[in-house]
Amino acid sequence: MASLAPGETGDRDAGRAARDIAGNQVESLYADAFVWDAHAGFESWPTTDLRNLGIWKDAGVDFLSVNVGYDVQSWTDTIRVLAAFRRWFDASDDYALVGSIADVRAARSAGRMAVAFDLEGMNVLDGSLDLLHLVHSLGVRQILFAYNRNSVAGGGCHDEDTGLTDFGRAAVDEMNALGILVDCSHCGYRTTMEAMELSSAPVIFSHSNPRSLRDHERNIRDEQARACAATGGVVGVNGIGLFLGEDDIRTSTMADHVEYLLDLVGPKHVGIGLDYFFESDIDASFQEALAANEDFWPREQYPGGEIRCAAPSQLRELAAELLRRGRRTSDVRAVLGGNFLRVAEAVWG
Repeated sequence: MASLAPGETGDRDAGRAARDIAGNQVESLYADAFVWDAHAGFESWPTTDLRNLGIWKDAGVDFLSVNVGYDVQSWTDTIRVLAAFRRWFDASDDYALVGSIADVRAARSAGRMAVAFDLEGMNVLDGSLDLLHLVHSLGVRQILFAYNRNSVAGGGCHDEDTGLTDFGRAAVDEMNALGILVDCSHCGYRTTMEAMELSSAPVIFSHSNPRSLRDHERNIRDEQARACAATGGVVGVNGIGLFLGEDDIRTSTMADHVEYLLDLVGPKHVGIGLDYFFESDIDASFQEALAANEDFWPREQYPGGEIRCAAPSQLRELAAELLRRGRRTSDVRAVLGGNFLRVAEAVWG
């Protein structure tokens, strides 16, 4: 959301740890790791300034999933965004729009940051499996069922969760066949559990934190994280301060959430989905959509004021902090991106 302001800096203590504790070890690990951010949270409209993707590229991110639509928008909004974004990426020398893991690896070898698209909610599909096929052909590789409120596909985390609809169930089967990651972030408990039971492929929570550490409706329960791991999937830790703590974007707090999940589901099932956002160019269509859909962000869950997010530059600090806490180098690499890379390879091919 453009009304949310990004964080300014990382955790200074963790920054010192990166320099003092693990210096060369961190730099070597980070340079060798495949860094995967499973979700960018900035508003996507045809006017969005994609030059801001340099924030991720400068931080050493190898792959980023970029949202191209969510339930506040219409399917026509989404098609316009896809058209504008694809045109921009086609002209770029620094970024590569990818559709397979072979494409991802080729982009890294060429020094380009790999990008694929995601959808936050299925209202933008207008109840059409034909549109699901179309967005896949245009670069969408990750879709969740509902954005906070109930959708044509299932229940949202801030709504009365009625579970998967008939369309939602059909969409899971079609996503498995097409090679689209089934994403349960922003969705209601029942909807996520039904989706994970139904899917024949690994399921992810691209950007969701453990509710045991921060009791917010956007976070997930231990049972959901365990069910995700049982599918072979990954839970991506979210960097938004409201979901980490009381507007807390310190790297050490993000590490707390990572460690909780590592102990809960094991090192093969934890990753990063920062949900980082920047102030983008917003046109009148966004302002109208936001005003008409305030119930997507209930006041009791979103009390107002500035909301910040941990920045991509903190990922190096996060690696240092996890090493300082005694986590194995192989586990840190897995969290930084190895796990999402493995799951995407299994689903995308």
